[in-house]
Amino acid sequence: MVHLLVLLLMFMIIAAGVAIWTTDLLSSVIAVGAVGFGSCVAFLLLAAPDIAITQIVVEVLTLVVLIRATVWRGVRTASGPRDLFGAALAAALVLLMLTFAVMAVSALPEFGRPVVSRVADAPAGEYLRGGLAKTGAANIVTSVILDFRAYDTLGEATVLFTAAVGALALLRRRSKARRRGTDLEVSKSHERGG
Repeated sequence: MVHLLVLLLMFMIIAAGVAIWTTDLLSSVIAVGAVGFGSCVAFLLLAAPDIAITQIVVEVLTLVVLIRATVWRGVRTASGPRDLFGAALAAALVLLMLTFAVMAVSALPEFGRPVVSRVADAPAGEYLRGGLAKTGAANIVTSVILDFRAYDTLGEATVLFTAAVGALALLRRRSKARRRGTDLEVSKSHERGG
């Protein structure tokens, strides 16, 4: 499995390099998406399907928004014959990612068999054995989220807060620009009429 992770990491590094060095904005967005989907497959290989599911949801939403923004702006126009090498390379990369995904899903444990039963020193076993004594929280989920993994929870909350504030700032700026445009049109119509 380590060899697969190394190959996946190399793929992600190459995709990140393509995202940085390409001059085509849409190609850059797709390469960033390849890095995100690569990390999703890595999470599956590391037996973390919950994180992989979250990653794929975020990745799909982000990719849709970025592609839509790129196409809406009209930054990239495709004309002329298609590049055969680029299409073959894209197909090979998609095939490689599908192969990794199938291998990762087939390596997952059977449903209902927790990590604690497969790995003797898994952190989950420690949480279950000593959660109440170490934290005083009767709810083990609360003790994991707020005590054992408090910094992780703080980081997730920070990311969500930053995303919400960023979205509000963008929407507010667009709203102000629209209001300025309509105010300008109204003042011009008053000047013409008055």
